[in-house]
Amino acid sequence: MAIAIILIVILGIVILWFGKFKTSDDSSGQFATFSAKRGPLTISVTESGTIKARDQVIIKSEVEGRTSIITLIPEGTRVKKGELLVELDASTLLDNKIDQEIRVQNTEAAYIGATENLAVVENQAKSDIDKAQLTLEFSKLDLEKYTDPEGEYENQLKEAQAEIILANEELTRAQKERDSSRKLFEEKYISQTEQQEYELAFKKWDLKLQLAQNSLRLVENFTHPRKLAELESDVSQAEMALERTTRKAKADVIQAKANLRAKEAEYQRQEDKLKKTENQIEKTKIYAPVDGLVIYATSAQRGGWRHNIEPLDEGQEVRERQELIYLPTAALANAEVDIHESSLEKVRPGLPAIVTVDALPGKKFLGTIAHIAPLPDAQSMWMNPDLKVYNTDIYLDSNDTSLRTGMSCKAKIIIEQYDDAVYIPIHAVLRVGEETTVYVVSGKTLEPRKVEIGLDNNRMIRIISGLTEGEIVSLAPPLKSAAVEPTTDVVTTERISAGEKTFGRESGRETSMERLLEKGEPAEEKERMRERLKEMSPEEKERMRESLKNMSPEERGKMRTKQRGGDSKRGVRDE
Repeated sequence: MAIAIILIVILGIVILWFGKFKTSDDSSGQFATFSAKRGPLTISVTESGTIKARDQVIIKSEVEGRTSIITLIPEGTRVKKGELLVELDASTLLDNKIDQEIRVQNTEAAYIGATENLAVVENQAKSDIDKAQLTLEFSKLDLEKYTDPEGEYENQLKEAQAEIILANEELTRAQKERDSSRKLFEEKYISQTEQQEYELAFKKWDLKLQLAQNSLRLVENFTHPRKLAELESDVSQAEMALERTTRKAKADVIQAKANLRAKEAEYQRQEDKLKKTENQIEKTKIYAPVDGLVIYATSAQRGGWRHNIEPLDEGQEVRERQELIYLPTAALANAEVDIHESSLEKVRPGLPAIVTVDALPGKKFLGTIAHIAPLPDAQSMWMNPDLKVYNTDIYLDSNDTSLRTGMSCKAKIIIEQYDDAVYIPIHAVLRVGEETTVYVVSGKTLEPRKVEIGLDNNRMIRIISGLTEGEIVSLAPPLKSAAVEPTTDVVTTERISAGEKTFGRESGRETSMERLLEKGEPAEEKERMRERLKEMSPEEKERMRESLKNMSPEERGKMRTKQRGGDSKRGVRDE
């Protein structure tokens, strides 16, 4: 609302100015002039900022996600180390802890089962391998027993040969007895029955001899090759069985070990999650790490309405890593200000600064620029992409205990101080082509003169050469001259500060806010509006500039019509 009122006031001033003031090249016109002065000149940049403790502990929320504040210590309380500052809602975490404990018990049981299973698998694997090795050894022994020179095969051969020899001898004896029995039967010494018995005995041993011979042939040609192949196959099968058993046992052991590692990892993971949950529950209660004064982070952060930050309070949701409380640990303080990009060329670390605090009228604090951010403030760029300011820390020399974090302040940064310098108002200078030019009053005419300029303090600019003390310059130089180059910028050097950003473009010319105030307005009104401009933030000035710059041609035409109507009523001559 305040910005809208300021914009309306500035637009009214612009309309009044168009109604009162006329730019002219007519030599007979009246000029607003200024006599160049010589004397002390201070070049400075003034910016608004916030007081912050130089050394402080930042308390942040370390609970994951978003959670609500249950209890909060009042701001401004002096606390001792270990006192409770903030308690966050832990109900969800407590429920998660119970669920997690159940998971830990289940995974622990699975881990113990996998451990015992591994022992069983290793034992079974050893038993299977031993059995397969024993089977292989028995197979080899059986083969060796059969093929040994004194083994089963040789015994079978000898037994078959012995049967043949025995049958052959018995057959020979039976043949002799048969032949003898025939003679005795013919001579009637024995009966026919007895003689037939000898005949049967001969045939019996003849058959036994044939059987013994056949048995030897079977052993040599059939039984021996078959038995040898069978025993050799048993050895080969036992060897392969041992290899299969060994591989399977190893695979079973490896699988059991992998299962054990998986169960162990899962058990450890669930335990870690339980510990993490317990740790998160502990972090819902935030205690003071040191003695100090409680200052809410929302109270100390700069930017006001631009950041849309709600004050810290019970019931408010906070996110992980969000700053909650500052605990200053020393009386030393900083002034944290934003330097507009147009002033960066002038401002540098080490420059002195005079800081005044709104809450401490009459007090001034000396300080030194300690650090300038290398990049523009991201929050300001997000709110207004055309506004680029750099966070700057000013170390204050005083350790005054009345300085409190969050106090608004203004820092006047001293750029240069000249004991003897020629200076004129900054809006009396404009750039014609590539040359800085002033218009010197010579009688009733204006004569352009090239000058060499130095730094400015947003009101006065130092003249290095080209102009002497007492010479009168026009405060309203003809702006047509500044339109020689289509891209000509206004009057000032490239180091013009944020307060002198120009606005309102028409026919290639630009007019500064300070120049508008100098043209045709009463002294009291000019001073009042100048003070308002100084109090405006860089962003507010940018908004005002953009509003005037974006005026449509129709709106500009209406403004010119109002200007001509106002001039005719007051009897002011168009130039």
